[in-house]
Amino acid sequence: MSTEQLEKFQDELVIPEGVTVTQQKNMLTFVGPLGKTHKSFRLIPVKIEIAGNKILLKTINFKKSDYSILHTAKSIIRNICEGLITGYTIKMKIVFAHFPITLKVDGKNIIIENFQGERAVRKTMVVGNTKVIPKGEDVILTGAVWTDITQTAANIELKTRVKNKDHRVFLDGIYSFEKKKGIEK
Repeated sequence: MSTEQLEKFQDELVIPEGVTVTQQKNMLTFVGPLGKTHKSFRLIPVKIEIAGNKILLKTINFKKSDYSILHTAKSIIRNICEGLITGYTIKMKIVFAHFPITLKVDGKNIIIENFQGERAVRKTMVVGNTKVIPKGEDVILTGAVWTDITQTAANIELKTRVKNKDHRVFLDGIYSFEKKKGIEK
């Protein structure tokens, strides 16, 4: 392989101001103004090195799939660093036709009551350090780690999925309608 082809299978990422990254084997720990988080790259076949204020990424093999995995790892690290500086927000809307749905937060549990008139409550988990704030018919999810916030939103949407009915008629549920950078109060 030529040096030009080999350069294609390595990349670097500059660590932004205010974020510190430490490495312990395949575990990266990120500390920023909005908190602290960690990510394991044990199952991702990429060599990671920290040199000054840069993170160097190299693939183990030289296939097309390794090239895409390299950029996936770079994207994950970049999103974590950006989230620790600015944060992320997802807004969700509670939609119901007849039975008013109520959403409550109890520690790490999200409790959904009166979904389609059901007497039993539906429960789901908050992933990571995501903050869930119910405001009337809106639910605001904020936090520093994008994957945790989106997984929490997906858990809420899946718990309010309409089953065994025509989903074109029964539109009840909790749906996300806005995703953006920055933490909204």
